Amino acid sequence: METSASPAPSDRTQVRRIAENARYDRATLHAIIDAAYLCHIAFADDKGTHCIPTACWREGEHLYIHGSNGGRLLKLLQKGTQVCVTITHLDGLVLARSAFNHSMNYRSAMVYGVFERVLDKHASLAAFMDKIALGRQAEIRAGNDKEFAATTVMRIGLEEAACKVRSGGPVDDAEDMHIAAWAGVLPFTVQAAPPVVDPLCTTAAPDYVRQWGGS
Repeated sequence: METSASPAPSDRTQVRRIAENARYDRATLHAIIDAAYLCHIAFADDKGTHCIPTACWREGEHLYIHGSNGGRLLKLLQKGTQVCVTITHLDGLVLARSAFNHSMNYRSAMVYGVFERVLDKHASLAAFMDKIALGRQAEIRAGNDKEFAATTVMRIGLEEAACKVRSGGPVDDAEDMHIAAWAGVLPFTVQAAPPVVDPLCTTAAPDYVRQWGGS
């Protein structure tokens, strides 16, 4: 597997362990973020170190999140706290002939930096709704002044980021090739299940619902 031709943007994004799996190009980073609905934000405060999962989406060269104005995470981020945002997709379990050569196939991204507050919340939250289901924003009540006033939207730039990707089968040592153990990959995918309609819903399912989960 070839290492990304793009250089690491900073010392803390330089992948040192299995560096051949590193990717620093924008296309890989964008694809990993766009395939995710959740990210994890790690930070430290006077109570210790924390890692909080939250919904996320991408617009251009920024990763966005939102939350209640009163939430601890949003309050802390507005103070300029340094964070590390992570996203991981598991693609398979790699079974080798020896215990220590087992691995996983995956796509992961780490973004370092500081979040900033977004002033145009209406546009960003509309983009988030269409990330959940393209076309959804046009069909629903978009939100009232009270709801928007109680919500904070923040974003972090993608300038300081690194990805790590593994694919393929096991890599066994030559002296282990005689071992009579099954070797290969157990693929792992996230599968959309058929939609479950609200019993009180009388509206016909739109295309993005009918097409969800192959229904």
